[in-house]
Amino acid sequence: MAAGDIMLDLRDIHKSFFIGTPNEFEVLHGVNFSVREGEFVSIVGQSGSGKSTLMNIIGALDRPTSGEYTLDGVDIEKAKDHELSILRNKKIGFVFQTYNLIARTNAIKNVELPMMYAGIGRAERNERAKMLLEQVGMTNRMMHNPDELSGGQKQRVAIARAMANDPAIILADEPTGALDSATGRLIMDIFHKLHEEQGKTIVLITHSNELSLETERIITLRDGDIRGESKGQWDTIKEDLAC
Repeated sequence: MAAGDIMLDLRDIHKSFFIGTPNEFEVLHGVNFSVREGEFVSIVGQSGSGKSTLMNIIGALDRPTSGEYTLDGVDIEKAKDHELSILRNKKIGFVFQTYNLIARTNAIKNVELPMMYAGIGRAERNERAKMLLEQVGMTNRMMHNPDELSGGQKQRVAIARAMANDPAIILADEPTGALDSATGRLIMDIFHKLHEEQGKTIVLITHSNELSLETERIITLRDGDIRGESKGQWDTIKEDLAC
């Protein structure tokens, strides 16, 4: 895929849930947008806007009720469940607000986990896990379990894990939501580094209008509909932070 090609393409995406026959509740009402390779995009909306439902569809964790979704050239509707599992493991790096680390496993083993599912050998995955933890500033905490780490340290491990299989896209769901402002700043700086230095495609799901301004493009979701797009202000924000 050439830089700038379409990475995510969602067309007329509807998602309904059935709450007892025949009651149907539609959460997404014909969502349309695309994300190009190498973009840093935010999807911003308040609680109840449909962000979580949309995130699950983008991450191939759920399928739309109707509509077309293509992820890095793969038609999600036509893919079988086991194919989606492989797709998620190889193409998408997930970063969640709650970290989702394995409690009794140290940082290295947590980062190695996606590589184990991908069939990568022990020595190679161990070397790559150490390299990724070094990149997020966790060199001195590699052998620590999650209960021995701060919130920011856990999130850095989660970012390293998201990068384990060199994914096509990083999908971050409220990645700073459980952190103080200073730690949140550190986490966002890591995302910017991944975007600017490695050209990673990043989709940030957030309720924070302030955080969304740090991305290149802002997609506003309200009541299950795209209500507009706008340009981010990272260049200006970066200059202000440098002062």
